[in-house]
Amino acid sequence: MRKVAVVMGSDSDLNVMRPCAETLKALGVPFCVRVLSAHRTPEEARAFAMNARENGFGAIIAAAGKAAHLAGAMAANTTLPVIGVPVKSSTLDGLDALLSTVQMPPGMPVATVAIDGAKNAALLAAQIIAVEDSELAERLMADREATKAKILEKDARICAEFAEE
Repeated sequence: MRKVAVVMGSDSDLNVMRPCAETLKALGVPFCVRVLSAHRTPEEARAFAMNARENGFGAIIAAAGKAAHLAGAMAANTTLPVIGVPVKSSTLDGLDALLSTVQMPPGMPVATVAIDGAKNAALLAAQIIAVEDSELAERLMADREATKAKILEKDARICAEFAEE
């Protein structure tokens, strides 16, 4: 199975990205977590992206706040799918990061999830890997069924609380 790279622009993004790592771990998807900055460690970020396919990765999740150029920098240096996670880390409530991540020029696609949407980034990366891994696809389906069961349980509880008398 291909691995997923979880790359953050700063260690201050770790709390936002924990659900990503937890989700990948729960699904049995191998991953690594790195801190690489598009601005402060550009050579290292570039080398990581350029060598990701050869190093066994199938997707890259890149999280950054403020100017949030990390996902774009990754995409510029690999043909692997890149998923951007804009991080709410400034006075603009993450809108700056969202726009920096989603507004990519033609030829440099970055799939972008919601601000602080780390869990969805993990699920999307797993779905990409699962295209060629039927066992992972089954685990993803089981995860969806478990989510469905939780919602139906909440629905039943709310219906019972507000039932007509």
